[in-house]
Amino acid sequence: MLGLLINGKEAQEMEYILKRELEELLLDLSDSRIDDRVKKAMEEKYKLIFGLYRRFAHPNDCVRYIKPLKKRVHK
Repeated sequence: MLGLLINGKEAQEMEYILKRELEELLLDLSDSRIDDRVKKAMEEKYKLIFGLYRRFAHPNDCVRYIKPLKKRVHK
């Protein structure tokens, strides 16, 4: 376990950066042109970034960046 001591302004900047990265990842994950192998790597990155974001943001703000569930096709 590592610790990090930052001031309020730095926390706001970190939250902003993480939000922008999450928005970009969610947009790219919904793009059907991207290969499934690439999306798998992006999903791992999403989990890591979202975990960091949850440490900085209010829980109500985190809801916006929760990845939607995949729709299953019934055969």
